[in-house]
Amino acid sequence: MTEHKVGTREEWASARDELLAREKELTRANDDVARQRRELPWVRIDEDYRFETEDGTRTLAELFDGRSQLVVYHFMFGPEYGAGCPVCSAGADTFDGGVAHMNARDITFTCVSRAPLERLQVYKQRMGWSFPWASSAGSDFNFDFQVSHTPEQIAPFLDGELGPVPRLAADCGTDPAGYMTEAPGLSAFALDDGVVHHTYSTSARGLEIILGFYPFIDRTPKGRNEGVPAEVWFRRHDEY
Repeated sequence: MTEHKVGTREEWASARDELLAREKELTRANDDVARQRRELPWVRIDEDYRFETEDGTRTLAELFDGRSQLVVYHFMFGPEYGAGCPVCSAGADTFDGGVAHMNARDITFTCVSRAPLERLQVYKQRMGWSFPWASSAGSDFNFDFQVSHTPEQIAPFLDGELGPVPRLAADCGTDPAGYMTEAPGLSAFALDDGVVHHTYSTSARGLEIILGFYPFIDRTPKGRNEGVPAEVWFRRHDEY
């Protein structure tokens, strides 16, 4: 960092004002994108999905828990995993604090994974989390929302460059094939007159919003400093 440009307070203030103008443009653009998200057409869901929860077997409509909106984080924890994905886990560290605030805005939040409920609960206790977490084991829910894949679907990717996948797979107690059957995602739903509708989904870098520490890191001198290509540096919070 010693080679970075050093200037006067006046030079900093001038450059900061220029950056502030860009930041305000970005804020307004984000507001416009948020409006477009809300205007997406809804898709009625007629499938009878069932989930195992700490309160017993529940339908998708029952996951709303009496509210009209539901946010689901598709947490990578497949049937072959011994532990949850470290990247998903890093994001999940920020969930508990937001649940009450979402509930106050007529929104229920839950994670959903294909691992058996008992395994999810053991991992949840290890991590010290309290947010709701449901198992979709035996359901097509994850497959229908394209966050779980069959061995046949992932087979072509196993012959390519796997990058950090082997390390992440080992961290989850599985092999690359088992690890890649799952993918992360975020989906939103609405319950209107007893009918569930799918309203929004995102994946890949659209999920950076769950990594609540990234905005802080982005404002430090070194930024993310993850290299090119970006290194997956995440660990579970009890493994650093």
